[in-house]
Amino acid sequence: MYKESTNVVVKHLVNRLRDVRTTSNEFRLTIEEISRILVSEALNDFPTITQNINTWQGPLDVEVIEVQKLVLVPILRAGEPMLTGILRTLPYAKSGFLAMKRDEETSLSKLFYENIPNLENKTVILLDPMVATGGSLIDGIAYLKTKKAKKIICLNIIGSPFGVKKVTEAHPDIDMFIAQIDERLDENNYIRPGLGDAGDRAFNTH
Repeated sequence: MYKESTNVVVKHLVNRLRDVRTTSNEFRLTIEEISRILVSEALNDFPTITQNINTWQGPLDVEVIEVQKLVLVPILRAGEPMLTGILRTLPYAKSGFLAMKRDEETSLSKLFYENIPNLENKTVILLDPMVATGGSLIDGIAYLKTKKAKKIICLNIIGSPFGVKKVTEAHPDIDMFIAQIDERLDENNYIRPGLGDAGDRAFNTH
């Protein structure tokens, strides 16, 4: 299942990312903002537990998200700002990391680093800003499945119709929440109109 956001604020923020005048710092902060909105949509029906807290009127039983059941996994390096944003909302969630690189000639992805905690009985939120061909995301999901995650939710900023279709066909059991699906992939497998390379723009590299 995939769901493209219809939130007008999300669309506004995506267009800020497209603007070449948006600085590296602004780019990261904008990704953080979008990610916090997306995670609120993705976890709208997530189970809660009762917790007793102290309020100004004394003890009170409240419903809270059981963050111990969540693991946030960004695909490095472009997924890092997404992690930063979500951790502002869910600071006690555990994190893991996947580093994957796309071969520019073959467009195939390769895993070269991972640091993943125990995922058994956990919901994984996989963070990857760009879904062009879908290759990195497909491989990342497949790898996390070998770790016996209970459920995998993907959060993405921007994607192509081709990439989103490939991901959902390869992994129909995952849930995908994406801010914007753009028009197409070009002959170089870049998203059009897109926003450039998210990692380069976020960290001011070329």
